[in-house]
Amino acid sequence: MTARPGPPDETAHQPLYETAYEAVLGRVTVTRGEVGARFPLSADPGTGAWKTTRRGSWTGGFWAGLLWLRARHTGDPADRAAAEACTARLAEWAGADTATRGLILWYGTALAPDSTAATTLRAHAARTCLAALDPQLGLVPWGSAFGGPRLLARADAVPGLVPLLASAGPQGRDAAASHLHRHLDLCVDATPRLAPAWEHTPTTGWRPLAEPAPGWSRGRAWLLLAVADALVRRDGAVGDPDHLRAVATRLGAPLPGGRPEAGAAPSRDDVTSSPLVPPADEDHPDGPLDTSAAAITAVALLKLALLPGAEACARRAEAIVHRLISKHLTGTGTGTTRPPGMLLDGCHDAPTRTAVRHELIWGDFYLALALAALTGKADLRDV
Repeated sequence: MTARPGPPDETAHQPLYETAYEAVLGRVTVTRGEVGARFPLSADPGTGAWKTTRRGSWTGGFWAGLLWLRARHTGDPADRAAAEACTARLAEWAGADTATRGLILWYGTALAPDSTAATTLRAHAARTCLAALDPQLGLVPWGSAFGGPRLLARADAVPGLVPLLASAGPQGRDAAASHLHRHLDLCVDATPRLAPAWEHTPTTGWRPLAEPAPGWSRGRAWLLLAVADALVRRDGAVGDPDHLRAVATRLGAPLPGGRPEAGAAPSRDDVTSSPLVPPADEDHPDGPLDTSAAAITAVALLKLALLPGAEACARRAEAIVHRLISKHLTGTGTGTTRPPGMLLDGCHDAPTRTAVRHELIWGDFYLALALAALTGKADLRDV
């Protein structure tokens, strides 16, 4: 166990973090009993009833990750068996044509370093993702597994895939750096505002897509997490650390001495001056919030806080986590009779009005991971 960074009064909220962590992991136990061998996706904010999927879609790794956090916390063989079984059900995704294999197979295995099956699956997934790298485009394409155009670059194709590729030896590290920097070149550097999705065609090259929109809150959060994944590694940064720090600053991370790059977006794009829990669409501040974007951002900032002198990242992360657990987590301050441990006010997809004020499995996971780090239960350099 390693000490986490933070401001001098970092233990002030420790009992609240412990209580919230117990609530979220308690919710995992309840959810496991409800969903069985299926994968939870989003839960009704009024009843807590889960919408589920058979194969897990792009979110399956977050459910496995939550089960591994639960197993690590309790030490109960039954909890470990549930986590092992869930991870085994993710194996079919290793050969799927999708860059979201990073989200599925990194987070579904990284919290299980002592599991031979999870380690084997992670290594297999890393090799298959490495084989999927398009050398001309310099990235692993979004893929065809979910339909639509295959040759896309998207913000949610980067987190998880960077550490997964980097685990595949020197060639994998090179591929991870190429994949990350190509996405940053497009999503962050190519336009005045963030452009979270691009399509490539042989005739026109890369062009930005209208959906997800530039104001998509998770687009910013995913990119910040991907940069943090690359910067905070035991074996050194993946890619150009100076450029990565500059991009992190532009995305709003309060790194020491950081300044936005030339041509950076206006100050309203600065996370440090934005709400702790952002609207799902930054261009519609009166629309639904997205607590899942806030939880992703908190984990990214806690990762960056492991860099020397980055205490401001820890303070910002703790402020986000405190807001989430005091205002949006049932059973720890929301004053409702709903099941405890639900992170409410997540927004799956605002344009289609899909689960716009719901509990989302990835929001639960990233909040749990942040709380595990804040309570010394997990080291973010490993996940």
